[in-house]
Amino acid sequence: MAMDNTVTLVGNITRDPELRYTTGGRGVASFGLAVNRRWQSNGEWQEAVSFFNIVAWADLGENAAASLTKGSRVIVTGRLEQRSYDNKEGQKVNITEVIADDLGPSLKWAQAQVERIARDSAPQGGGGGGGAAAAPDPIYGDEEPF
Repeated sequence: MAMDNTVTLVGNITRDPELRYTTGGRGVASFGLAVNRRWQSNGEWQEAVSFFNIVAWADLGENAAASLTKGSRVIVTGRLEQRSYDNKEGQKVNITEVIADDLGPSLKWAQAQVERIARDSAPQGGGGGGGAAAAPDPIYGDEEPF
């Protein structure tokens, strides 16, 4: 199976994950991620920062909101999604987000305690596979997150 739209980012959370719920009760967390890049050019150190919006659905989003805070260094894997909406002034705004499939703390400069949680039902979304019927896609389902 080809993975055409997969990204992995390592960076620092720029704002605490904000957890919301759809009208159907599905959790969705969003937060910012700053990814720093540093290189040397002509003996001088250069640095650039890229900022990304991360969206995590269902259990992943709820766990992220309960576990992560601004400043935490994390590893995010997911896919790029583009969407558009009309802002308060009526102008169309296009944004690109990373829809997280998995995320966790970076252990390069930190330690973490892992606490497993009990699952009371089958996994939701995320592309786990293995079941007879695929879970509905959280982005293109019948509900908007906000």
